[in-house]
Amino acid sequence: MAAPLRLHAPSRRDAVVVDLPVVLAPMAGVTNAAYRQLCREQGAGLYVCEMITSRGLVVGDHKTRGMLQFDPGETTRSVQLYGVDADAMADASRILIEEHGAHHIDLNFGCPVPKVTRKGGGGVLPYKRDRLRAIVRATVRAADEYGVPVTIKTRIGIDEEHETFLDAGRIAQDEGAAAIALHGRTVRQSYSGEADWSRIAELKRAVDIPVLGNGDIWEAEDAIRMMEETGCDGVVIGRGCLGRPWLFRDLAAAFAGEADRRRPTLGEVAATIIRHAELLTGIMGERGIVDLRKHMAWYFKGYPVGDLRRRFAMVSSIEELHELVGLLDADAEFPEAEVGTPRGRQGSPRGKVVLPHGWLDDTSGTGLDLSEAELDTSGG
Repeated sequence: MAAPLRLHAPSRRDAVVVDLPVVLAPMAGVTNAAYRQLCREQGAGLYVCEMITSRGLVVGDHKTRGMLQFDPGETTRSVQLYGVDADAMADASRILIEEHGAHHIDLNFGCPVPKVTRKGGGGVLPYKRDRLRAIVRATVRAADEYGVPVTIKTRIGIDEEHETFLDAGRIAQDEGAAAIALHGRTVRQSYSGEADWSRIAELKRAVDIPVLGNGDIWEAEDAIRMMEETGCDGVVIGRGCLGRPWLFRDLAAAFAGEADRRRPTLGEVAATIIRHAELLTGIMGERGIVDLRKHMAWYFKGYPVGDLRRRFAMVSSIEELHELVGLLDADAEFPEAEVGTPRGRQGSPRGKVVLPHGWLDDTSGTGLDLSEAELDTSGG
């Protein structure tokens, strides 16, 4: 059995204790309150809300604040915060804690999306070491006023020639962060190729704070293997759980040394889809059915669904969803060929990471005006 994941705030030890060292990665448009509850019903862990922008929160953007929904059973409220300005990040963290009851804040320094990197945010920000240090320091100090731990999530670096993860880990440790999660890819790789778990092991050797590994965990066995190979203190699950919230049940079983794994029939998948729909409509109304559409390809990956696949992708009401579910072959078995295969976006490496002009000239971010990076992503 793996040890619990303990997140310390500078003034409060064991501020957050997660019995199972498993974290649901924040995924834009996916890890809303409904999906977090769906995953949480399967097993223990820490379930992080989709990314919130600091500027949107500080200026009172309606869409941003609307994303901060939590169900009553969510006893540990975890939120990922994005931003490039230290003062805004500190103010946003206070808002998250005071007004939304956040118990844990994760900082996004790993996003590879061009609209973010071209403004100096996400996965390219750690190249500016001074800027990274200022943000982590300000956010940790603000959150520690309430005894709330702050973690960071990052990547290996911009590309193979501009690695940042070791410095990011040392900065996080120096400034009082509770842990660092490393996705074993560069920004240039985005989600292509294979994650390099050896870099997770390298980071673990370099810092004393907990290190969480992320990248290419498709099955529970992958999580066990990552922890054995790298020595990391826990795992972060992203694309591997898309259309497979029961992965968290498998993870709980694996960490308990049990061999049982969920291999649901198509009928059982359909029941999960109905449950997901109920949770979504509970927070969004009928709009929740539209939001569910993007999950259909993930749920049905490998199953014999035929022409119904297209109809599910266009479903517009809960009544229609029940009708379509009734047309499925409920006894169809789990497609074993899908075990261990990638899920979600993959793509190809970027030819070149889009960066602000002169970004690589030096590693100091002092004095930079990155306000546009905040405004471009306000509210989502």
